[in-house]
Amino acid sequence: MGRHALPGTPPVPLTLRKSARARRISLRISQLDGRVTLTYPTGVAETEALDFAHQKEDWIRGHLQDRPDAETVGFGQSISIEGKSRRIVAAQGRRVLLHRDEIGVPSGAEARRLARFLKELARDRLTGACDDYAAMLGRPYSSITLRDTRSRWGSCSSAGALMFSWRLILAPPEVLHYVAAHEVAHLAEMNHSPAFWVQVERIFGPYKEPRRWLRDNGAALHRYRFDPVA
Repeated sequence: MGRHALPGTPPVPLTLRKSARARRISLRISQLDGRVTLTYPTGVAETEALDFAHQKEDWIRGHLQDRPDAETVGFGQSISIEGKSRRIVAAQGRRVLLHRDEIGVPSGAEARRLARFLKELARDRLTGACDDYAAMLGRPYSSITLRDTRSRWGSCSSAGALMFSWRLILAPPEVLHYVAAHEVAHLAEMNHSPAFWVQVERIFGPYKEPRRWLRDNGAALHRYRFDPVA
């Protein structure tokens, strides 16, 4: 895998991936972090692949411009929590307090405090959802891990280990629950066959709307920055 960039203002980083399975040169822009990946067959020269990217530069920059701007969280700003916009305000004491329209965060390293609170809330919500869906499915999971993933919202290993993006706590509850059900369903079907989707619908119900919401709005959940931690 190689790294290059399209020159210009700003330069656009490119990740080059040579693949024996690829039949043609293709470009992919991640909806989560805007990463541009250029994949090309083993029989194609790297220079030819880069020429292809240069020819598609206007298309690449157009898609990148459509992505939501990054926001560093802080007092006075609003952040989506469980699908509802909450204004970040200073709180007395040492606890983060979630209210109907606000979230109170103690002053001093507020981004770190807020990120820690959101991760704990995500773990609570996801653990409860996975417990319920695993019981309905009749298949136990082995563990739950939360990460700030850029390429996927969740995963399920063959050993039953579940992994989720903690940023799901920023989405509406039905979206978080859909992802939980999706990964739990992999405990029975480690694929995306029709049988898998039958299991998802059996334990979750109609899933097309939350799935569509995540496809259309998921990238916006990554616009919040919690520097120096995230």
